[in-house]
Amino acid sequence: MSMTEQRDDRTRPTPTLLDQMGGTVGFVYSTIPVLVFVTANAFLPLTLTIGLAVATGLALFGYRLLRRERFSSAVGSLLGVAVAAGVVAWTGSARDFFVIGIWASLAGFVVTAGSLVARRPITGVVWNAVHGGRHPWRDDRVVLRAHDLATLAAALVFGSRFAIQQWLYVAESTGGLGVARVVMGTPLTVLAALVIVWAFRRSTKRLRT
Repeated sequence: MSMTEQRDDRTRPTPTLLDQMGGTVGFVYSTIPVLVFVTANAFLPLTLTIGLAVATGLALFGYRLLRRERFSSAVGSLLGVAVAAGVVAWTGSARDFFVIGIWASLAGFVVTAGSLVARRPITGVVWNAVHGGRHPWRDDRVVLRAHDLATLAAALVFGSRFAIQQWLYVAESTGGLGVARVVMGTPLTVLAALVIVWAFRRSTKRLRT
């Protein structure tokens, strides 16, 4: 690496949490296929609805690549739409477009809540693993409390998503599921992530300085 490139790396601003999650426009990208699916389902046969959702995902994938966005973010969104559409095609039920996300939320809640009950909050376990697994983080009350709060924030997000969306799923409200997916998706993830980042930084400051 040349001296010029090294200077450029030092002066380049560190990506914020929002940037790492795709930026503000990333929120829009994550909701467009959902909105297309729900809207099309209200007027078109299920086969066409599935086709439109997948086509939208492909179009967004190509557009994001042209914009030179992160390939992992772009392909991740496309795969999510493709898998959800595949489940719908298999079951023949429009509401199943959301079923993977619903059960993923339940799994996330079980893991995070279970780690709190076991007094080993998962965010602390992850932080310690990232930093070599040698820190007595559970012996520090301040650090342990920070990870209790961070893991609780994640558990509340997962639990609320599952409870509300599963209720809408049982009620066969595909439109309601679409609204819930948008409202309870990236915005809640960002809020929980902010608490987790705070806990990580608090742990690093107390145990690695």
